[in-house]
Amino acid sequence: MAAPPNFEKVQYTYRPPRFKGKYYGWWKTRMHDFIMAEDSELWDVICDGLYIPTKSVGDLPLTMPKTRKEYTDADRKAVEKIFCAKKILVCGMGPDEYNRISTCQTAKKIWEALQIAHEVTTQVKQSKIDMLTTEYKLFRMKDDESI
Repeated sequence: MAAPPNFEKVQYTYRPPRFKGKYYGWWKTRMHDFIMAEDSELWDVICDGLYIPTKSVGDLPLTMPKTRKEYTDADRKAVEKIFCAKKILVCGMGPDEYNRISTCQTAKKIWEALQIAHEVTTQVKQSKIDMLTTEYKLFRMKDDESI
């Protein structure tokens, strides 16, 4: 994949790639690689969504969320990863894109919002092709126009 025009000359390995609204496919690949290099479990957090530590309620087959005081060290590390994944995505946004994702509560929701906004689905592509084909078929030279 070719780099976009006006590609930043200095690239940091400790800072996530910045997305300013253009070249989403290029940014998406770089962000995936950046996240995997940081910690592959962060990518699992983005794909799987929110993890809420739970506890069993008595002898019943029922669980309920733990309070923060009841978290174990493993629970704290899992919750930490949730916020770390969200931080990396948010720090990789320009101001316009940040406004698009600012209401998202999880890294998964942020990733999905960006995909919906910037990836063109097959159905959208087909409708654009149909529209342009129809426009081409209806193209006619007007009486007052010359070649």
